[in-house]
Amino acid sequence: MDHLSGAHEDKQRNVDVNFVNYITSLGLQALIFLGETPSPISGRTEKNLDQARILIDTLVMLQAKTRGNLNEQEDSLLTASIYELQIKYTEVIKADGFLGEEER
Repeated sequence: MDHLSGAHEDKQRNVDVNFVNYITSLGLQALIFLGETPSPISGRTEKNLDQARILIDTLVMLQAKTRGNLNEQEDSLLTASIYELQIKYTEVIKADGFLGEEER
């Protein structure tokens, strides 16, 4: 094993895989696709509203499927993330002039 791949594996082992981190990751990805946060790969803001909608819908599905099984922190984070992303999605759609077309 070379030095770079070993360092990458060490970094991956230090990441705590849990529900809060997963929800945070999905939310961050949605913000990237909404053009609100620069892509960590390109450093540019880019919009992909279809992907943003899929991620928001995924969070809504997770909320339905995990109802009653989350601790207070997880439930609060999930609820707030969905709310904020839905508001931001609507704002982006309105700003881009898509809302009228989607409702037809």
